[in-house]
Amino acid sequence: MRDLPGSRISFGKGTIHDHRLRPFLCARPARHLSAGRTRCSPAPKLLVLNRPLSTSLGLDLTEAEARDWFSGASLPPGADPIAQAYAGHQFGGFSPQLGDGRAHLLGEVVAPDGRRFDIQLKGSGKTPFSRGGDGKAAVGPMLREYLVSEFMAAMGVPTTRSLAVVATGEEIWRETKLPGAVLARVAASHLRVGTFQFFAARGETDKVKALADHAIARHYPELADGDYLAFLDAVIARQAKLIADWMGLGFIHGVMNTDNMAISGETIDYGPCAFMEGYAPGTVFSSIDSQGRYAYANQPLILGWNLARLAETLVPLLDPSQEKAVEIANDRLGSIAGRYRADWVSVMRGKLGLIGEDGDDAALADDLLAAMEGADWTLTFRRLSDEAALRPLFPDFTRMEAWLPRWRARAGEGVAGRLAMASPAVIPRNHKVEEALSAATGGDLAPFNALLAAIQNPYTEAEPYMLPAPTGFGTYVTYCGT
Repeated sequence: MRDLPGSRISFGKGTIHDHRLRPFLCARPARHLSAGRTRCSPAPKLLVLNRPLSTSLGLDLTEAEARDWFSGASLPPGADPIAQAYAGHQFGGFSPQLGDGRAHLLGEVVAPDGRRFDIQLKGSGKTPFSRGGDGKAAVGPMLREYLVSEFMAAMGVPTTRSLAVVATGEEIWRETKLPGAVLARVAASHLRVGTFQFFAARGETDKVKALADHAIARHYPELADGDYLAFLDAVIARQAKLIADWMGLGFIHGVMNTDNMAISGETIDYGPCAFMEGYAPGTVFSSIDSQGRYAYANQPLILGWNLARLAETLVPLLDPSQEKAVEIANDRLGSIAGRYRADWVSVMRGKLGLIGEDGDDAALADDLLAAMEGADWTLTFRRLSDEAALRPLFPDFTRMEAWLPRWRARAGEGVAGRLAMASPAVIPRNHKVEEALSAATGGDLAPFNALLAAIQNPYTEAEPYMLPAPTGFGTYVTYCGT
């Protein structure tokens, strides 16, 4: 792997590297991270530590190290935290400078298998990009990210991971007073579409090029040096597959801004996210998405929109002629809908328990969606082979009665077993998430730990976590947590 200059520091049994684009990707944060417990985390308490993930990274951590390092109360030996700058389109409007307003990148760890990962603290206080915010986070939103990201990992969906959540012992103000916390997040990197936009907006093509070279080396080492068109293709391919995976799970990200689209192809920034229960294409959970820009059915469209913004930053690298470069970029962007559609049909084949490919599979999937509006998304796929259990999920079963014989003829024998291995029995259902987070905010982690255990084994049926929300749960609204 090609390295830009960076110094090696010790971190347990792993190795961390300073960010290799430090000269123009970061700004120095306030020194509060190394100022001891009085300013950052006056009384840190480790709420949850992801031991399997820690082991896979080669980190042999004591609980005291995890508590202090991942709260910002103290730093790993030699660590020099930074906050990354980036730009981004937020709900369609461009901001030329955003950046990590409440996150500090501790460094990079090199796992025993040679892969590099960022370790970042989220909710660790002010940075040069805080824009008047306090840079802090509450227990609930940090535990939400832990739950949802670990479920995504259990489902094999590319995602950032959660290494730990530490309560800081400090109270913060949002709508009410809440206990503060810091999340330790692990990512293949924190490079975003917005990172490219940051330099492109300044006309700094040399830095866009350096960033693209770094991203290729970090995430797409199979590509030839300087093949920026192949790089664009590779990002398109990963993102198309990622959004198809989201759609298969009924996952709604809630803030698909360009600064929340990772170049690595991982899901990043679990803010006002949630999982759809009754199928409704227009479902929105985010309190700030009043126009439904990031509704469930719009996510594939936003995929293309965001990737067009990435392509814009790469135009100067695609061809010396701007006209030719734009033509090349538009040709690639024109492929996104087809790529996504193929990935989505593949995801749906799995969820329908189908073997091989058939020309009617796409229509079979489309017709199911037309028949299942209002039915529980997760349980419908889980119960397709059991009509008696399926019927109660549907407000009107008429269209399903016509669809099921087509599906049975295509699915063939043994489909029940395939369905059980293809669709989860347990997802982070919204009422269970809220129940767990409410209890944890009050100091009781038992519901959180029980839910975490269930979603980490998503194919194992656990009835308390499989049932839809009770009637009185009402309309679900999520918030960004800042």
